[in-house]
Amino acid sequence: MFRFKILKTSKKTKARLGLLITPRAVVETPVFMPVGTQASIKALDPQKVSSLGYRIILSNTYHLLLRPGVDIIKRAGGLHRFMNFPGAILTDSGGFQVYSLSSFSKITEEGIIFRSHIDGSEMFLSPEAAVLAQCELGSDIMMVLDTCIPYPCDFEKAKELTYLTHRWAERCLDYYLNLSKPKGVLFGIVQGGMYEELRSLSARYISSLPFSGYAIGGLSVGEPPDLRNRMIEIAVESLPVEKPRYLMGIGTPLDIIEAIMRGVDMFDCVLPTRNARRGTLFTSQGYVNIRNSKYKEDFSPLDPLCSCYTCRNFTKAYLRHLFQAKELLAYTLLTLHNLHYYAKLMKKVRLAIKEDELNHLYEEQKRLYQKIHEEVEE
Repeated sequence: MFRFKILKTSKKTKARLGLLITPRAVVETPVFMPVGTQASIKALDPQKVSSLGYRIILSNTYHLLLRPGVDIIKRAGGLHRFMNFPGAILTDSGGFQVYSLSSFSKITEEGIIFRSHIDGSEMFLSPEAAVLAQCELGSDIMMVLDTCIPYPCDFEKAKELTYLTHRWAERCLDYYLNLSKPKGVLFGIVQGGMYEELRSLSARYISSLPFSGYAIGGLSVGEPPDLRNRMIEIAVESLPVEKPRYLMGIGTPLDIIEAIMRGVDMFDCVLPTRNARRGTLFTSQGYVNIRNSKYKEDFSPLDPLCSCYTCRNFTKAYLRHLFQAKELLAYTLLTLHNLHYYAKLMKKVRLAIKEDELNHLYEEQKRLYQKIHEEVEE
């Protein structure tokens, strides 16, 4: 019911071309997954997301636990039916959101005590509860509960949290394996902070456990790009070739291609949808800030080489007007364009791997986006 098939490995890099086969969708890899945090890709309906070519998206257990509640989604027939998305859904366990959103959180051996960012109520999330919640949501790919290690973090603290992630991974796996008929599969998560020794240790340990795939977590928390890429390389060295590798929460065009060249298969990030709502667009000519006054009387398409609905039908002047007037249509049209761009980028990546030309595509993207890449990293 769940398989990962490698079709080709690049001769010049560690990039892989593959198929992620799930009961609901066959997904070509490398793949970018749009983020539907609260059972919704913000500003777009599920049919539109599917029409852009996305066969898998991400949603988040933390947010759905708080609102509307897992029980309501279960009674609705599961997350797919609740949000009417026909493809596969990967759910994050919520560990990162507790780290980044909760005004109060306390990590214990048993799990995480935290306060809801919505109403301040005290909550508790254990490894077993995280898996159970994802099973009740009906996720196709579930993530273990892990601890997100901040940056900077001293070695001893990073080591303590890494070992705790390992113990939680064992508990998640034990709970999952004792379920009668789990519908989805479970991925482990590599931690280790920014220490080569801990990253390598964590990758070796997590990959020794029989998960269906392996994620690299705890990155994009403020570290410089070179250090991040080194941590990715170290993790990938110890992850099994035959299983999918998922880099969590990282997603500029350059970040993605750099990780693909290091052997990563799956990505998610809020960047294309969040940037769209802030007026920043990815185009074949570099990035465009639609808020800029120079577009007030610019009656050309957002991207003359783009075939998305937005670029075929509307001008920069109109899009700027919508954005400045805070019309809701602006968020829809701009989000649609950015996700179309990312879908097209991943197609280019897969073709480049097939033809062993990924280095050329990387240099092209670097010329376009080095500036925004540096701004995002800052």
